[in-house]
Amino acid sequence: MKLINKKNKNYIQVFQLFTEEEWIKKNKSFNKNISNFFTGKKNEVFISTSEDSITYFIGLGKSSVQSFEIQQVAVKFSQTQKNNLRAVPTLLMSDFISQKQFEEFIKGLLLGTYKYPFDKSHPFWSPEFEIHFENISQKKLDNISQKALALSNGQTACQEWLNKPANLKTPPVLCSYLKDLAKKHQLKYTVFNRKKCEELGLGAYLSVNQGSAYDAAFTILEYRTTVKKAKTIGLIGKCVVFDTGGISLKDHQNMHYMKSDMGGATAVIGSLIYASEMQLPVNLVVILPITDNAISEKAFLPSDVITAYNGKTIEVLNTDAEGRMILADALSYLAKNYKTDLLIDLATLTGSSVRMFGDTCGALFSNNEEVKNLLLQTGDRTNQRLWNLPLWDVWKEDIQSDVADLKNISLKPIGDCIVAAKFLEQFIENHPKWAHLDIAGVAFGSVGYAKEKAATGFGVQLLTDLIENYH
Repeated sequence: MKLINKKNKNYIQVFQLFTEEEWIKKNKSFNKNISNFFTGKKNEVFISTSEDSITYFIGLGKSSVQSFEIQQVAVKFSQTQKNNLRAVPTLLMSDFISQKQFEEFIKGLLLGTYKYPFDKSHPFWSPEFEIHFENISQKKLDNISQKALALSNGQTACQEWLNKPANLKTPPVLCSYLKDLAKKHQLKYTVFNRKKCEELGLGAYLSVNQGSAYDAAFTILEYRTTVKKAKTIGLIGKCVVFDTGGISLKDHQNMHYMKSDMGGATAVIGSLIYASEMQLPVNLVVILPITDNAISEKAFLPSDVITAYNGKTIEVLNTDAEGRMILADALSYLAKNYKTDLLIDLATLTGSSVRMFGDTCGALFSNNEEVKNLLLQTGDRTNQRLWNLPLWDVWKEDIQSDVADLKNISLKPIGDCIVAAKFLEQFIENHPKWAHLDIAGVAFGSVGYAKEKAATGFGVQLLTDLIENYH
């Protein structure tokens, strides 16, 4: 897709954008019968044809429409009209749209081309497809194009890896991809195998990995900017490529969805791609503790006592609470070995957060008021919403163990997402600006491109917006 600042010929394809208010103002300029089918409501599309051209009337909703809603409209338009659209120079007509709204529309057009397995067969990926829009300078259009492409590359990578079946994303396959990604974007790439993890004392991570047929892959990716005195953000993504629940075996009915248990990691990978392609003036340290949670004669057992990287001992009461085990070591390793201004972990962590929020928002926990507010505002702006939950010390009592420093679940049947966050807090090594995002309900769900539940891309736009604006 090319964006070009011109309008100088007869077009065979035209996109006309209208809010409901704009349509009331302008409809008299068009065939009066169109108003029987089109009113400018959100996601309305009316197609008008002549001998020479096709015009798509696209409804954006009320004039108070938010930028993310314009992206939603463009995503749906891109998905549903794929078979009608043509890869030709296309005039976009809208004299009321702001630069930000135009940018969101372009992002949506590209993001709406995603399906699994991803290929670039959609007309919008053809070099012949151009959007001509004269209301924005060519320099600004080039910047919008670069941002939309970088976001699309990041989010489609996130969705692709989350949607892959378990046998196509084993730890070695994912590691090979990350190694190539690091080479492509000049990232520092480090991976610790089982032997190295044992030497380092990454016991909580290894407890989950010990039952796997695949070697450990505790992976660190570092993006460095050339900008002096830039902020450094630490990002950790839960990366369980498939979660059986281990010895505490999950119910079989929806177990196939457990290929989605790396939703935190894929969100982080997507944002890392965006930051690298946009050369953002920030440093990123990313840890992905890659493993599956498998059942074998070597798998860890309920009642095992594990020593984590920071020396704390953990009594394992449930092997299906494995995400917090691998995140514990990732958090303390990052906090002890890197100086970061902000530390965020993302994880498809608990069924508790799904029962609480469904697919509406993620659960947010933070030990810092400024970070909490920043994430809430960013979530509202990108429509990747979060809701803040407490980290009161009363919850800490629920994870005290008789035989270790901590136990990995509370035996009370309530508030597990809060208990999990309280558990993780014990491994941040007093980092002053930490946030934990439980995205179990929002990373994988109903989408326009698939019949079953599939990857939503949640987290990529939240993180990219945050990283881009964190100074």
